[in-house]
Amino acid sequence: MLKVDHIYKTFNPGTINEKTALNGTTLTLNEGDFVTVIGGNGAGKSTLLNAIAGVFLVDEGSISIDDVDVTRMSEHRRASFLGRVFQDPMMGTAATMGIDENLALAARRGKSRGLGSGITKAERAHYKELLKELDLGLENRLTSKVGLLSGGQRQALTLLMATLNRPKLLLLDEHTAALDPKTAAKVLTLSDKIVAEQNLTTLMVTHNMRDAIVHGNRLIMMNEGQVILDISGEEKKNLTVEDLLEKFEEISGEEFANDKALLSK
Repeated sequence: MLKVDHIYKTFNPGTINEKTALNGTTLTLNEGDFVTVIGGNGAGKSTLLNAIAGVFLVDEGSISIDDVDVTRMSEHRRASFLGRVFQDPMMGTAATMGIDENLALAARRGKSRGLGSGITKAERAHYKELLKELDLGLENRLTSKVGLLSGGQRQALTLLMATLNRPKLLLLDEHTAALDPKTAAKVLTLSDKIVAEQNLTTLMVTHNMRDAIVHGNRLIMMNEGQVILDISGEEKKNLTVEDLLEKFEEISGEEFANDKALLSK
């Protein structure tokens, strides 16, 4: 479902601020894979997701989604393949529009639009049922402005919007990092539920090592723009945070450098 083949990306080349963020990164995800991504500061985790999403074009290499080469495809054209939830709960939704209007926009993404009425009665009933499954009371607040929601409610809504049309690939970019631990756990549980029910191919960047171990069927670790560790199956199930740190130091020859990840042990 996803093939990233030796991609490179250097920012500000030829200047004092030159930074190689992706250095021959290679990764393949089969349909239904739920892969968590962990790594130190500046390892290239979010840069990888941005490259896949088309936020910028890579310098070398290729990216394919469901056997379609998207390497030179613009960000808005790739959007039809992807669902994405960002770290900031304020992104991914229109704050001044109602919950129902945000869901309608998500449902119509990538589709031709006519001059008919806005949101039908049937659509509102469908949205109400979907929101009820979130168990956040939002099904009774369809017309409430999204900007009035809490961070957790907004992330849950964004997750629902990102998966409304069953994307080929779901990108979760530290989507619980800005939430308190209790709310983060609830959003992660919801993420697991939606991914499992729709059998979504998913790539989730997280700074929390425990979450990286507990969630998904594969775990990859990045360092200096490369995938240095790829663990799945029973090996992943039996992992501990200490194992991960040891493996990182053994492969990279350096200590793990991510304060948030170390604090989340």
